[in-house]
Amino acid sequence: MRERDGGGGAVDSLAFAALVAFCALTYVVPAEWLPELAPLRLALGASTAALVLLLVARAGRGQGLSLDGWRGGALILFTALTLASSLWSLAPQASRGLGFECVKYVGIYLTIVNLARTRRRLAILCGVLVLASIVTSIGALRWYLGGQDLVEGYRARWVGLYADPNRMAMTLGLVVPLGLAFLASRAQGWPMRALAAAAVAVAVATIVLSYSRGGFAGLAVATAVWAMREKRLDRALVVALAGVALFALAPSSFWSRTQTVSTFRDDASAMGRVHAWTVASRINADRPLLGRGAGTFRAAWPLYAPPEARRAYEAHNVFLQVLAELGWIGLLLFLGFVGSGLEGAFKASRDAEVGWLARALAAAAAGYLVCSVSAGFLGGSAHFYVLFGLAAAAHRLSLRAPAVVKAPLGLGAPAPAPRLELGAGVAR
Repeated sequence: MRERDGGGGAVDSLAFAALVAFCALTYVVPAEWLPELAPLRLALGASTAALVLLLVARAGRGQGLSLDGWRGGALILFTALTLASSLWSLAPQASRGLGFECVKYVGIYLTIVNLARTRRRLAILCGVLVLASIVTSIGALRWYLGGQDLVEGYRARWVGLYADPNRMAMTLGLVVPLGLAFLASRAQGWPMRALAAAAVAVAVATIVLSYSRGGFAGLAVATAVWAMREKRLDRALVVALAGVALFALAPSSFWSRTQTVSTFRDDASAMGRVHAWTVASRINADRPLLGRGAGTFRAAWPLYAPPEARRAYEAHNVFLQVLAELGWIGLLLFLGFVGSGLEGAFKASRDAEVGWLARALAAAAAGYLVCSVSAGFLGGSAHFYVLFGLAAAAHRLSLRAPAVVKAPLGLGAPAPAPRLELGAGVAR
């Protein structure tokens, strides 16, 4: 039977369409390579339209907006703290800027949680991320093959957010387990499976050519978690073959840079991270409860950096950034949100209906968090909130699904996944 859309009505469907457009824009970023589109702020417009239309649809039915329980409450309190931190901030304007940015991310998160309320919609959003990522990967690969604007003369990059090879690697890494899930799902038609395979292949190639050590670590964790949670020989074989291809095709310079982890004192990039983490620990020792204010890490650098650290860096670790800027209170709220989101995705992975996507989302979240230990940033990217919004939606679907048989992973015959048909969304 065709899964119903949830009875949301025309306005609700328009809200979901705007959300789909936003998810696609996070990877396609047309305003970055078509300057005439920049004033339109397409991503902001699409996300705002999705939220406003959602509120209108809910108001028309006399319903409120779900805040996603205490998980969403932790995120809202954390965001309120980022805004309030301007009151004691070392750089109040920077704190207000990051605070308002986090408010936008909360809106995106809640929009996903409230709109992705069917398996069909969840599959559409995940599928759109996978397909849209092809644009980013191909853009970066074209620049690399043409020798255009390479970072340090050899690291692949692209435009906008993706001008930073580390950010590019971590945002492309999250679509790899999603692409593997579509590729391995026999419920998908061959066009979608072929495109998912292409998306995974070019994403992995781009991550390798970004020479991002954190990105590679996150990719390895994400694919390993996905394979272990699937517990299917054929699907584990797909991952194994991909790993062999990676070892075979990766340039020797990639492995040379990766091996510099063991001699980090001779690596300027690695030492920059060490200095940044030293700054974070000193800030926390000075202001343990509330930190120096959201978005102030660079401003605080001259006050806390060791003498040999002449260049100011970002924290390069989202957890240490939160600890330095918002103290233990902010870190506990952030960990409450992240931990609940990750736990929900893993719980949903046992579900017979949404498990195939929940397992991929759990793996993607695990890999993304690994990347965040060495290249994490609190602001500047909505991908983190999109990913955890989808994970929360999968968890909520697993809790609401009636008469779902929860069998051990890899056993029994789970219900078929929604089929993603090109040009027609998700069908039966």
